[in-house]
Amino acid sequence: MLVDKLPAGNDYNQMRAFIAVAEYLSFSRAAEVLGVSPSALSQMIRSFEERVGMRLLHRTTRNVSLTEVGENLFRRVRPAAFELGEALAQTRIAGERPAGTVRVHTFRSAAQKHIEPILTSFAERYPDIVLDITIDDETVDIVALGYDVGLRIGEVIERDMVAVRLGPELRQLAIATPDYFRRHGRPQHPRDLVQHRCVRWRWPGHQAPYAWEFFENDAWFSVAVNGPLIVSDKETAVNAVLQGMGIGFAVEDTVADYLAQGRLISCLEVWSAPFPGWFICYPQQRQMAPALRAFIDAVRFGRSVPNADLSGGANVVG
Repeated sequence: MLVDKLPAGNDYNQMRAFIAVAEYLSFSRAAEVLGVSPSALSQMIRSFEERVGMRLLHRTTRNVSLTEVGENLFRRVRPAAFELGEALAQTRIAGERPAGTVRVHTFRSAAQKHIEPILTSFAERYPDIVLDITIDDETVDIVALGYDVGLRIGEVIERDMVAVRLGPELRQLAIATPDYFRRHGRPQHPRDLVQHRCVRWRWPGHQAPYAWEFFENDAWFSVAVNGPLIVSDKETAVNAVLQGMGIGFAVEDTVADYLAQGRLISCLEVWSAPFPGWFICYPQQRQMAPALRAFIDAVRFGRSVPNADLSGGANVVG
């Protein structure tokens, strides 16, 4: 039974002590956070190592580091311990009425897919919550800029953020109008794109346009394309492709309707591998504000869900 596998008494306290030391790689700092003396913490770690029968930490007078066994254990128990703490915290604050401002930073495509559909129902259910949403494709430091939560693709999530997957993997396709391919032919390999007119996109805050990424022989490679237009907005880029300006590069979901209608045709699919899709991410915290929890749950489940949790879905990236 599951209950037989749950840590109890000293087992739980020792595991908590191990996680703290592994997190800070400092006995003094971990002892301060846990509210115990360094000597008591050291004894807890020794008892825990005896319990598991393996050395988990390398200790010298100046440094603390994880053994290989300790590193593997830390990676497995850290997310579970975080989720347990979250569940207990949410139980304590379940009766509170969510209120306040939630500051959100989101990529434009993520906002269209995961935020815009829930706005009305969310406002009706939580009239005391104000959503302050910045829609921007620039990759920013969410914590440093004071945001509570962000939506972005899995490849650009900061280390030590809690990240919850919102959907399947994505892939980018090279696309153009049928007329463009009739007049200029189709590239047979991604590197042939340098001979074509391409509509390019630039990450906000970057000087150079994005180099298109493809997958071959178990490795990613990029192609720096050329063309008559560079924009910082992906929707504008797709509209230019629809007008026949050249070949574009877009996430398949965002152009699926145009492909189904025959207004656009894709090429080079064999080199278009999937990559991590959309995630909602936020910094780890001991007790999450009810307003933030309400927003995360609403985005995750596609509607306003009372008292939902993130069990089974949270993942610490990095």
